[in-house]
Amino acid sequence: MAYVKKQRAISLAWTGASGAPYGIKLLQCLLVADYQVFLMISSAARVVLATEHDLKLSANPEKAREQLLSYFAEQQVELAGELIVLGKDEWFSPPASGSAAPKQMVICPCSTGTLAAVATGMSNNLLERSADVVLKERGQLILVPRETPFSAIHLEHMLSLTRNGATIMPAAPGFYHNPKSVQDLVDFMVSRILDHLGIAHALTNRWGYGTEAAQDIDN
Repeated sequence: MAYVKKQRAISLAWTGASGAPYGIKLLQCLLVADYQVFLMISSAARVVLATEHDLKLSANPEKAREQLLSYFAEQQVELAGELIVLGKDEWFSPPASGSAAPKQMVICPCSTGTLAAVATGMSNNLLERSADVVLKERGQLILVPRETPFSAIHLEHMLSLTRNGATIMPAAPGFYHNPKSVQDLVDFMVSRILDHLGIAHALTNRWGYGTEAAQDIDN
């Protein structure tokens, strides 16, 4: 397949950790913001998507792409960007090479298995290789692990990645914005990811700027 390089491109990966709604919402926001998104989905991620989001995606990348676009169309979401779903062995795709890969990548949700693979430079599949490329090219890699509790092994991998330039953002939504629904919690976490990517959004009120924050804290 021939790829056309876009001005704004990003790699996104979904792995087998709980937190599929975070990944779906983040993908939606990136496409709405007119990004070219190279999406990688692990086999375990497809199981989680079917369980947590009632979204059963095909293992065929092109069929999965069509399913996701149909899903957003059903939600009446207007997408301006381009979605490209990649298989785990598509070694000739842009994310596999430092000469072509987007400078930004998010793994959301990120399993502890993927965390370990990236921390140790395994690169056994396109997803792991893509993360390795972003690190070696001094790009921006964000990992959103969802596990509890963390073992010393998990924490050591996070520390290693942080020391090598990655950003660890555990799926730990705040409550100071008085969430009224699960979607509010999802939006909070996605908004923090978008902040770090430098992408404008209006998902949540910012601290000090919402109506609640304007009230006297002593009242």
